[in-house]
Amino acid sequence: MLSATQFFEQLAPAQQPVVIRGFAKSWPIVAASTRSPLDFVAYLNKFYTGKKARMVVAPPAANKRFYYNDELTDVNYLSGEERLDLFLDRLLQLADREIYPAISMQNAQTDDILPGLAAENASDFFPQLTPRLWIGNEGIVSAHYDGADNLACVVAGRRRFILFPPEQTAHLYPGPLNFTPAGAPTSMVNLNQPDFERYPLFKRALAEAYSVELDASDAIFIPMLWWHHVESLEKVNALMNYWWNGSSAPDAVSPSPIDSLNIALLAMRDLTQKQRDAWRCMFDHYLFHQGCNPRSYIPEHQWHILGDLSAEDVRTIKNYFIAKLQK
Repeated sequence: MLSATQFFEQLAPAQQPVVIRGFAKSWPIVAASTRSPLDFVAYLNKFYTGKKARMVVAPPAANKRFYYNDELTDVNYLSGEERLDLFLDRLLQLADREIYPAISMQNAQTDDILPGLAAENASDFFPQLTPRLWIGNEGIVSAHYDGADNLACVVAGRRRFILFPPEQTAHLYPGPLNFTPAGAPTSMVNLNQPDFERYPLFKRALAEAYSVELDASDAIFIPMLWWHHVESLEKVNALMNYWWNGSSAPDAVSPSPIDSLNIALLAMRDLTQKQRDAWRCMFDHYLFHQGCNPRSYIPEHQWHILGDLSAEDVRTIKNYFIAKLQK
């Protein structure tokens, strides 16, 4: 069995997807879901304290896909808050229907809505981190990326993941940055029915895609900024995931990387192509260390922002630039 040390020291730094079969095979939540949907629901309800959580509902016409409407003026689903026990009852009721809406409880903090659940289904990979819980029936979340490394573990049902490396971003035709179905830019391509005339470069992305199906107890490591398309394949599905760095780090300080991208777009939008090419050289040198690392020739006492900074130093520098932006 893969150890936490092996994962964080050898696998995660490589920033390549990794499937960990049986990651949660000892968890009681997996045992309950494996017995039956009724046992799974009963297991969750024993932790429930009555708080509402965010739910989304897409009509049958959406073909299980939580996405934009056809005009890209809104999304194709309704969202709101509901009691978890009522949601779970509805999930079981819909399991017997042939035509049904796609429903999902998304991104719920387990310690908030189901206190004690995470402690009873703990991972030594993340002893101090609270997982998020996602529950629903058959549904499709189009390819998107996260601003943090992600370990996602199926705890009920089955899920299919299709992953694309960051290098394929342009071939995935990303949608709007600031109008998104779930907070992250989403590919405009319908992976289940791709329109190659409208999105011809998508063929290149498909050639580099990774596809895998996970059963209950299996986990997948999705590195930061890897695009992932996720399909829930059964009428009762659940996933618990951990984000532990980047924009989802517990001590993350604004601006996040995606904020910085928006700021860069604003700062450089009026530059010519030649000027943007010149700035790309600056980013390549200082940020991506193409050619050499500036620390290799600048004396350490003059590294400043290029050096190893404390959390307080980072906050001070970021607050300085945030103040400049607000003027």
